[in-house]
Amino acid sequence: MSNQEKKHEALYDHAGGWSAIYKHVEIFYRSCLADPVLQPLFGHEEQPGHVEKFAAFTAETFGGPDRFTKEMGGFLHLIDVHRGFKITEEQRQRFVDLYMDAADKAGLPADKPFRDALKSHVDFGSQVAKQNSNANSDLELHPLREVPKWHWHPDDKQ
Repeated sequence: MSNQEKKHEALYDHAGGWSAIYKHVEIFYRSCLADPVLQPLFGHEEQPGHVEKFAAFTAETFGGPDRFTKEMGGFLHLIDVHRGFKITEEQRQRFVDLYMDAADKAGLPADKPFRDALKSHVDFGSQVAKQNSNANSDLELHPLREVPKWHWHPDDKQ
């Protein structure tokens, strides 16, 4: 792949497409179910369809197919499912840590530009989820109302 092609490569493709993202989310989700800090949010048993929806959301965010928006309720559904969870900062940070650990276990690319994008994505998304989960009214919700499209700079070696 030329440098010009890599510069325009979607995170979705760089990650390895659907199968790689699904594997990452599946490993991550199982770690959330086993984690005492996150169990109050996730429970002890898999919720049917959760891995599929989370993988579809991540894929869409990373420039892949828009199944989450078209087939799974989209971002407004995501707002609704987080409401009332009262996510704490400790839970948010644990979520981020397990997400990044799962990237290693799933064998996602380890190059710095990709990992920086992955980390900024989960940091931002978990902040939005935390805010929405603690909102007492629609006015307190984060203003984001659609699946964000995450971008990266693959040639950034810093």
